[in-house]
Amino acid sequence: MEDRIESLVGNLEYAADERRLLVRLMTLFAALPLPPDAGGDFPDYEKHKEHFLGCVEGEDPDALEEAFLTLYAHLHMYEARYTAKEREQMDLSGGYWAHAGGLSPILKAAPWLSPATVSADLGAGNGLQGILLQCLYPHQLTIQYEISSDMVRIGRELQEWLGIPEERVEWVVGDVCDQVFEDIDFYYLYRPVRPDTERGEAFYENLAEMLEWGERPVVIFSIADCLKQFLSRKFKVFYTDGHLTCFSSA
Repeated sequence: MEDRIESLVGNLEYAADERRLLVRLMTLFAALPLPPDAGGDFPDYEKHKEHFLGCVEGEDPDALEEAFLTLYAHLHMYEARYTAKEREQMDLSGGYWAHAGGLSPILKAAPWLSPATVSADLGAGNGLQGILLQCLYPHQLTIQYEISSDMVRIGRELQEWLGIPEERVEWVVGDVCDQVFEDIDFYYLYRPVRPDTERGEAFYENLAEMLEWGERPVVIFSIADCLKQFLSRKFKVFYTDGHLTCFSSA
């Protein structure tokens, strides 16, 4: 299976190291059983997986990539489930509902995650991005900040499904605007709140200040970035493609 996937992925436009990681992910998903509660939380997972496996046996690398991205996006889930109170808090903060951040940040994170790294996802949804980072690059701790208690429940089930030890992931249920971020080396965020609201602007200002005065160098992977305008010149952009922007303070 892995050799078959590798032969197809070799025809896609990825850097060599990212191609190897993509093959690992595809091979993993091909071998995994159905995720927990596949008929409820992920009603179309089996259908998407069958299509993906069919593409593995085919000859079209682009079709294989598209099928895998569809499978990934379904597992990531679109739009988190909120209670009435959580929705009220989201509206107050100007938060976004869950959106899949894509494979690019997962495949590009390898150089920045060592066994001693503490990573964090600010607005994690069901935590799939952070769980996959732990899966590919085992490191000290991933902290998942998420306001939806139901998404955290699903995330814990996905963590167990992917075989990530319980002590490797910390789940924090609450509004990211109310959190203090300390002792984190690697940040991942996909616009957890809108910057054009009073509370959202305050969040980014406070986050930038915490990053400025932190004692350890940090790397930030920001999707649809709106953090740059709040950061000082201490933080340099080392990669951007219009979707993912990466900063370092080192």
